[in-house]
Amino acid sequence: MIDKENYSLKTHNTFGIDVSCTRFMAYSNVAEAQRVAACIRETTHFLIIGSGSNLLLTDDFEGLVVTPESRFEVDVIGEDQSSVFLKCWAGTIFDDVVAYAVNHQLYGAENLSLIPGEVGASAVQNIGAYGAEVKDLISEIEAVEIATGKVVVFHNVDCEYSYRQSKFKHSWKNKYLITSVVYRFSKTYNPKLEYGNVGSALQEAGIEKPTPQQLRDTIIRIRQAKLPDPKVLGNAGSFFMNPIVGRDKYESLLNTYLQMPHYTIDALHEKIPAGWLIEQCGWKGKIVGSVGVYDKQALVLVNHGQATGTEVMALCREIQ
Repeated sequence: MIDKENYSLKTHNTFGIDVSCTRFMAYSNVAEAQRVAACIRETTHFLIIGSGSNLLLTDDFEGLVVTPESRFEVDVIGEDQSSVFLKCWAGTIFDDVVAYAVNHQLYGAENLSLIPGEVGASAVQNIGAYGAEVKDLISEIEAVEIATGKVVVFHNVDCEYSYRQSKFKHSWKNKYLITSVVYRFSKTYNPKLEYGNVGSALQEAGIEKPTPQQLRDTIIRIRQAKLPDPKVLGNAGSFFMNPIVGRDKYESLLNTYLQMPHYTIDALHEKIPAGWLIEQCGWKGKIVGSVGVYDKQALVLVNHGQATGTEVMALCREIQ
């Protein structure tokens, strides 16, 4: 277990914000997570993080920062006629799980390729991209209850998943340390090619019926073309959520913006791309001080130098 004081968090957030915490702990197994939970119970100020790819730090953190140790650990724990169950350590990079699945003929995560972050955070955030969401893969989640130190197991239905939401972000926030997630992968390949520009990208590459690896490679190319590498340009990926509006609101907007893109959620709701909205307001590519809007994707805010979290939030609010 890692246990350090006055620890820099610069390498633990993809924005590259240079702040520190009073104490930093990383647990490497369930027993260590229980020890960390005991330390949390003795403090009043703590923060649970993954790899920091969906995190904006605005100041030094005067308290305890906790994270699972970053390492690859994937185990096949069962299968049935149609599925294989993979138990993955919370600190495993999620895209490494996707790569493993594709390489072992396990399907369903191809469209989630190259999403940054770790396995534990995937279950908190309900990550998604190109018409796929991780909630459709999650079978169960193992965690340590901070208040008691007990190991608990949650099933998918317990988590109340919705668009980028779960109980871990609301009523369960700061109550558990996730130690592993079990994903259910399909033995049958059913590619999702309808969302966004996936189909057109495949067509441009001359691929009519992509293999799982070809689909993964295409998703990676699309993401790399519009999302900057945080090692080169600090960012946390898509900073804004796509708004979901009622059909009446959507039809009202469509009367003014005839070419407005949208994605149908259900009979009553439509999703409007936030990147398109931001671009219509003229923000794409603009730089304000050390922060800016990425010139290839208006959803992304970037650190052009020594930006502070406060500067990023000021730009966010102005855009909103």
